[in-house]
Amino acid sequence: MSMPKPVPAQNLLLAALPGPIRQRLLARLEPVEIAVGSVLCTHGSRIRHVFFPIDCLISQTTPANGNGSLELGLVGDEGMLGISLMLGMPAAQLQGLVLGAGRAWRVEAAPFLRELRHSPALRRELNRYLCVTLIQLAQAAVCTRFHVVEARLARWLLMTRDRAHSDTFQITHEYLAELLGVRRAGVTRAASSLRRRKLIRYNRGNLRILDGRGLEAASCDCYGTDKETYTRIMG
Repeated sequence: MSMPKPVPAQNLLLAALPGPIRQRLLARLEPVEIAVGSVLCTHGSRIRHVFFPIDCLISQTTPANGNGSLELGLVGDEGMLGISLMLGMPAAQLQGLVLGAGRAWRVEAAPFLRELRHSPALRRELNRYLCVTLIQLAQAAVCTRFHVVEARLARWLLMTRDRAHSDTFQITHEYLAELLGVRRAGVTRAASSLRRRKLIRYNRGNLRILDGRGLEAASCDCYGTDKETYTRIMG
């Protein structure tokens, strides 16, 4: 049985396109279900598909000297995976790993590039998103270098909540440590501090945000900066 097509407005980039252009692109898109742990692209591999998430969550990571990987960004229904195609780069520069299962629109690279060539409005919208992505990648580098683990963890949890549209998710200390580029003990201390302050509940990999406003206060300024950047550029 075929999967029912989701509403295109469930991805904000698609929703922002003028109706006729969105419908033309939609004719080339297919809805797919994506499982947790799926690798949608790897560093250096040819980009075969572009993904517009609906309710799945994708982590963008880069290799870290053979010792796992470091997360540089998250993609949810506000964005897309495969943006480097717009720069004429057919190979992925980051790995796309699914952290939260769900649905996405998928289109093959070739028809996506044809639509870009024939639709200035599509290119303008995605150019704005490309600008947001580059600014946020730079902000992520600053955050990794200068901010303490607890504030970075709070920021990551808020970013995940915003994109997953849920206060509850599953993740281990080990994997959080890898994504944040720190030792497991550092993540354990940071999570314990947030839990003592009754901002989160965490048990056996099940994490729940209890106090979103309190978590924002515990986060570094990068969380607010990222949100402001998206709103200012994307409108």
